[in-house]
Amino acid sequence: MKSGPFDQYPTGLGFSYFYGFLAGETSQYNPRLYENTNPIEPPRKPEEGYHLTEDMADQAIKLIRANRALTPDRPFFIYFAPGGAHGPHHVHKEWADKYKGKFDMGWEKLRNITFEKQKAMGWIPNSTKLTPIDPTMVKWEEIPEEQRAFQLRLMEVYAGYLEHTDTQDGKVVEELERQGLFNNTLIIYVLGDNGASAEGIHGTIDELLAENALPSTYQQQMEVLNRDFGGLDALGSQHVDKMYHSSWAWALDTPFKSTKLVAAHFGGMRTPMVMSWPKAKKWKKGSTEKVIKHDPTPRSQFHHVCDIAPTIYEAVGVQFPTRVEGAKQMPLDGVSMVYTWNNVSVKERKSAQYFEVMGSRGVYKDGWFASVFGPRIPWAEANETRMREWNPDTDVWELYDLTRDFSQAEDLAKEMPDQVAKMKQIFLMEATANKVLPIGAGLYTIYYHPEEGPHSPLTEWKLYEGLTRIAESNAPGFHSGQNSLATIDVEISANASGVLYCVGGTAGGFSVYMDNGYLYAEYMSTLLYRYIAKSTTPLQPGTRKIQVRLIFETTKGLGPPADLTLFVDGQQVGWVKVEKSIRLVFDASETFDVGMDLGSPVSLLYQNRTPFKFNGKINLLHVKYINGTSMHTWWCRLIRPTISLGQLLKLDRALLGPYVLPFFLVQSRRTSFIRL
Repeated sequence: MKSGPFDQYPTGLGFSYFYGFLAGETSQYNPRLYENTNPIEPPRKPEEGYHLTEDMADQAIKLIRANRALTPDRPFFIYFAPGGAHGPHHVHKEWADKYKGKFDMGWEKLRNITFEKQKAMGWIPNSTKLTPIDPTMVKWEEIPEEQRAFQLRLMEVYAGYLEHTDTQDGKVVEELERQGLFNNTLIIYVLGDNGASAEGIHGTIDELLAENALPSTYQQQMEVLNRDFGGLDALGSQHVDKMYHSSWAWALDTPFKSTKLVAAHFGGMRTPMVMSWPKAKKWKKGSTEKVIKHDPTPRSQFHHVCDIAPTIYEAVGVQFPTRVEGAKQMPLDGVSMVYTWNNVSVKERKSAQYFEVMGSRGVYKDGWFASVFGPRIPWAEANETRMREWNPDTDVWELYDLTRDFSQAEDLAKEMPDQVAKMKQIFLMEATANKVLPIGAGLYTIYYHPEEGPHSPLTEWKLYEGLTRIAESNAPGFHSGQNSLATIDVEISANASGVLYCVGGTAGGFSVYMDNGYLYAEYMSTLLYRYIAKSTTPLQPGTRKIQVRLIFETTKGLGPPADLTLFVDGQQVGWVKVEKSIRLVFDASETFDVGMDLGSPVSLLYQNRTPFKFNGKINLLHVKYINGTSMHTWWCRLIRPTISLGQLLKLDRALLGPYVLPFFLVQSRRTSFIRL
């Protein structure tokens, strides 16, 4: 739903056109798409072969062709950032089947094979040491035999997904060649924006289980897969939002330690980048020809994603502006990488770079890297004691000499305390200059104050039929502790069917709907926990007042149970106990809809009838929080049993500061195209 402001949309940040998704991730089959600032639906259905990455490649090709047809002398810039290969891992079965049996050796042996190939290809120095598996990670031999088919299929789907994404990237490059533009286009290809993700923990069919701290077992997941979706072949389909086992992530980060969400080790953040510009033409403003000669030798100079913009400025001969429309600009971060293009051994020009994510942090300076692992262990379930007692002032620092130790295999902190102290001061200076402080601010809303994450300031809504695509963060909330009462003034006929209102999608959601005259309310705390209230009899035709009441047992801790009750014209007609509720978010990108369920469906009952538009008339949907619930009180009640007021105040003092929740860190691949 369009409500603005739109200044933070891509078109408000300098792009003349945008096509894609705005959330940290989205379904590849039922994406929540936007064109410029307008929410749109995919051009085809999943059953018709639709896949978002293919669609985005087609859109990029269309833009290139339009440029050639209408403005052939005008340079263009394309920022091509598909959702592949970020979760959820969605790809058609034939792509995953290409990798059957390829990973049967397990993750430790896969890591060994990858390591030897990396050295043979010259991608890593011959002196590199292969770091061992972390003691807290699961070894392949610890996976029971009956569970291995599940773990292997998770990885096969990801591999197929990765190749599929590569293929779409290739389609765009092939179009540049077809149009005769390849030689004169600077291509910056970044494999990803972080290391492989461990958020699948033990391997999952619903990646939001971990985000919402919901327990799961292999047996539970296989029961759902077999009962509802036909078994292992459903992995990669639109029905599940799967994520591989965290130990596969460790194998994919060879030869480094750790995974995504760790800023202390390069397994969390180091990623390959390739630049191509075979033959540039001279063009206006007297810019000189710049050519990147083909060279298979990897560059060893240390650089960061913030160095891409300075590289582009230097490449096209543009001076970074000090003012834009009268507004003074912040200094440009980063160092151009142009100097490395044709000189493999040139002296490095970047002297320092900080890293930080939710308390995990590191700093680079002239070949040295000092770091702190932080309070979170991404590949393990949340440790409440560890999180509650974490104090950044007592963190243990590590130290590595990257000029001799490519994989951070040897921690020199105990041997060189003076160097550690020096690096800590450098981190503090860089963190201060780049507004990183206070340390761990990213944990503030995720762990300590979710009520201060993105949410509507409203406590009451009047909504009407046809209002759709309202962001979950801007809609009525039905998360843990948010007591609510929804009243629907509705006109129904015999055998009324369709969605009255809903939020979320296949990964998790809440939907109130009718089917053949019966009234339903379905609360889905991920695919594993589905609770349905149903009226005992069909509703009589005519004008009816339907009420849906959701009351949580707020003293039960995280994800407390709730009573979900249905009323029609003041009489109770249905009830169900919601045993496990959603703590943070139903879905990463699905929205709130009135009168239909756009995107992936919340309920299995109508999954083949989407958008399952209501066939009656909704005059008014009125939703309000009740029983004293407000966004600033419910979480305090939840955490009271596990944390004292003194501890809470200590955390507030340690983490106080403005912060916008970066709930989903995007792992999609990044490619930029500039025609010069």
